[in-house]
Amino acid sequence: MPTIRETIRTELGAGEAFAFIADFANASAWDPGTATSERIGEGPIGIGARYSLGVRMRGKVVPMEYRIETFEPPRRVVLHGEGSGVTARDEITFNSDGTGARIDYVADIHLQGVLRLLEPFLGSAFARMGQQAREGMQQALDDRLTSSRLDTFASPTR
Repeated sequence: MPTIRETIRTELGAGEAFAFIADFANASAWDPGTATSERIGEGPIGIGARYSLGVRMRGKVVPMEYRIETFEPPRRVVLHGEGSGVTARDEITFNSDGTGARIDYVADIHLQGVLRLLEPFLGSAFARMGQQAREGMQQALDDRLTSSRLDTFASPTR
């Protein structure tokens, strides 16, 4: 079973980072391995919220459905994903550090059926996916921080 482990640091507060990342409708904004992401249904984001993702695999975009299993704002979210021949468990934790947040991202990926035979050969591919997701998450959070600062700067004070 491949496991992806990545850590990033952002000056964005843990609450704002959590709100953006935990809503997997935003996954395509930070994960280059996700072509599309949208919320299924309505209601608050929390346990049971579902998402439809188009995930890039082996040169194709394959559908996966994710569901929030654990929702502990602003510290931790766990999602379970299922698709054709693959299941995933993504756990993302957010820790305030006084000037921003540290985010730890762990994805356990289980290939099923014939794909399972390929697991020993896919270590570098999964490592690359993790690195790209980390870089994308870092960039998306940095962009949100910059946008927030520009909004603050542009707002007139009274």
